[in-house]
Amino acid sequence: MQKTILIISLPIEDLQTVIIDCVNSCLKNNKHTGNQDLLESDQLLTIQQAAELLKLSVPTIYGLVSKSELPVNKRGKRLYFSKQELTDWVKQGRKKTQVEIQAEADTYIHTKKRRG
Repeated sequence: MQKTILIISLPIEDLQTVIIDCVNSCLKNNKHTGNQDLLESDQLLTIQQAAELLKLSVPTIYGLVSKSELPVNKRGKRLYFSKQELTDWVKQGRKKTQVEIQAEADTYIHTKKRRG
């Protein structure tokens, strides 16, 4: 059996992206892991994957990063996003229900009456 050797030239940023995608694919396909949810949530995503996850455009992601509103890791010219951090970021934007707001107001008023 003859082996084929292929030599290509890639910019370092593209090589890093390929390696991250390969590692993520291996982790996703690894059936021996008992804590699959933890592995998937700790994935590093490219900007395109982050945009897809958040259902936003890539330019919108760049805008949020430039305003320091979105958690990001930067290596060279590349941006990487933690899937877990992005999920947490989305959850931080949760608006409280009227019932929750009323309960907080009642607690605040009750606490003020004790002190005053």
